[in-house]
Amino acid sequence: MPVPPLTEEVVSAPVDVPALRAWLVAHAVDGVETTTVEPGGSIHRRSVGDGWLEVVLPGSGAPVLRSGGPGAAGALMAGRRWLGLDLDPAPGVAALADDPVLGALVRARPHVRVPGAPDPFAAAVNVVLGQHVSLAAGRVFATRLAALLAVEPMALAAADPDELQRAVGVTGARARTLLALGAAVAGGLSLEAEPDPALRTARRAELLALPGVGPWTADLVMMRCLRDPDVFLPGDLVLRKALGGVPAREAARLAEAWAPHRSLAVVHLWTHHALDPR
Repeated sequence: MPVPPLTEEVVSAPVDVPALRAWLVAHAVDGVETTTVEPGGSIHRRSVGDGWLEVVLPGSGAPVLRSGGPGAAGALMAGRRWLGLDLDPAPGVAALADDPVLGALVRARPHVRVPGAPDPFAAAVNVVLGQHVSLAAGRVFATRLAALLAVEPMALAAADPDELQRAVGVTGARARTLLALGAAVAGGLSLEAEPDPALRTARRAELLALPGVGPWTADLVMMRCLRDPDVFLPGDLVLRKALGGVPAREAARLAEAWAPHRSLAVVHLWTHHALDPR
């Protein structure tokens, strides 16, 4: 059988490569992704469905996406979503450039994008694993889960919650949330990108109906998986610190001025204050 040819795309859209690299490195899960960081750039590899994907982030120049295997076309689309190429930041930059809180960040880095998820279900699982813990701790849990079973809806729905709790190191409540998420997606809940705001609202309600899923979890899934451009996470500790240590209610009030580009605001605050400070 002939080997499907390699598919390659040089990204022509403007991308803040250092910010993107910081995001991918911070969220990489051992055993799922392979990340090679060198002085001249970085390479990020993973499988996507029945294909494989490679993201090359050079020290200078444009990012390159490569994919192969039977699912090369789908993997390439997933790569574009991973880099945030599916959401144009330009309208958000124009709207936020003069904001008293965000303006300086946005003007300094106008090409920061909202990264998506090459595997929306796995990303949602990782969001659950990241509840109430640091990003690094969430990655440890995700690595253990990937070593235990295939992170797919039916496999997770059928998992033994006690074994999951022991092997991954999460609480019993968190294990039950993972099983409920797997069952919901296996039963028809879609976590794919959704352009219709009304349908996104309905999906958010379905997520919130799952045991152990609160607004932070649902909204982060909405941003990364369903690609909602107007998500804010007022309870997020990093965001609250970035805004001067304000309470969640005050953070939510401040963010009202950034609608309908709050997802971009979130990534700018995370990037500047945690992922890639300058």
